[in-house]
Amino acid sequence: MNEAKEAKARILEQVRAYHGTDEKEFVPGETGVWPAGAVFDADDRVALVEAALDMRIAAGVSSRRFERQFAKFFKLRKAHLTNSGSSANLLALSAFTSPQLEDRRLQPGDEVITVAAGFPTTVNPIIQNGLVPVFIDVELGTYNTTPERIAEAIGPRTKAIMIAHSLGNPFAVEEVAKLAEEHDLFLIEDNCDAVGSLYRGKPTGTFGDIATTSFYPAHHLAMGEGGCVLTDNLALARIVESMRDWGRDCWCEPGEDNRCFKRFDYQMGDLPHGYDHKYIFSHVGYNLKATDLQAALGLSQLAKIEAFGEARRANWKRLREGLDGVPGLLLPEATPDSDPSWFGFAITVRPEARYTRKDLVAFLEDRKIGTRRFFAGNLTRHPAYLDRPRRISGSLANSDLVAEHTFWIGVYPGLTPEMIDYSAESIRDFAAKNS
Repeated sequence: MNEAKEAKARILEQVRAYHGTDEKEFVPGETGVWPAGAVFDADDRVALVEAALDMRIAAGVSSRRFERQFAKFFKLRKAHLTNSGSSANLLALSAFTSPQLEDRRLQPGDEVITVAAGFPTTVNPIIQNGLVPVFIDVELGTYNTTPERIAEAIGPRTKAIMIAHSLGNPFAVEEVAKLAEEHDLFLIEDNCDAVGSLYRGKPTGTFGDIATTSFYPAHHLAMGEGGCVLTDNLALARIVESMRDWGRDCWCEPGEDNRCFKRFDYQMGDLPHGYDHKYIFSHVGYNLKATDLQAALGLSQLAKIEAFGEARRANWKRLREGLDGVPGLLLPEATPDSDPSWFGFAITVRPEARYTRKDLVAFLEDRKIGTRRFFAGNLTRHPAYLDRPRRISGSLANSDLVAEHTFWIGVYPGLTPEMIDYSAESIRDFAAKNS
């Protein structure tokens, strides 16, 4: 045993020494300025390798520990780790279809209000559950919708609201939560881009009935793949856990038996009395668990969440100041009363500008400055959604404009001040020469 511990310690020491050997100096025009990416230190690398050495290949101790610590970060009661943010969104919405919610459960044909200018994973669970998305528009500059648009979209079959905080910029979530309560609607916060963002001093992801996060490398914390569902509602948490874990009714941890002390004393469904509770299924579920390899990395990343948020805010502020007054551009603004932990920096080339978004993007890409479209632009125009049941409330003019004229560049913690300044200077140079 001592030999194994010593061998492990030597390996981890070598892993720590290995970290950082591939770091290179930033060379403008040659080094890529990525729009998003993961930032790892030696502790992260060691955490991942240690979990691998221990062969913790399934969900286990690290997963449970991460769930507890992540829930504590939000001051919520429950967090359930998943294999992706997309799976987290699927579980969050699907939880409201559970028969255990009785008369409040979502039924096929019920409506869920969402935005057209977003990412498919916020909308897909609505369709996948036989529900009808109600698409509404966003504001330019904040790229979020408004409580007024949501209120106008509520109809007799509307049962829920599912909206993301756009690029880390909170929507007016306190007002929307009050609106949901007044109309007896469920509120799902897609918080995948906004971990650490605040609205009126309170973390996003804590206003609704349920919230989701993503740990894809582009996001605030990175596990490679991964996501999480968070809630303060224990009944919803139990439904999420069941649906994540094949739909089973049993709540024993992996490798654990008979926590309830009545494993062979249940009568459920049409099964015979005493049927093994570990194999009784109360939901039509999935297997969407993550692994301890991911969770070990996530735990190490979680220790740096505050520093990551500070870096994102500083990079966004530096870029915003560097681009102030550039002709032809609409620059982003924080939603009033918010303190975003920014995911990206949105730029809209005004329709009346003497240059186009396409030309500016081509110029930036040629200079190795990575760009991304504002996700789907307008989901209602994509082939996947043309023949799906849907309702559109009001005009989607801003979503159409976003589809044509908006893109974003990076502010993630891996970008240095030199990279941020290079991005700003490049945009200023282009605009000056083309205005």
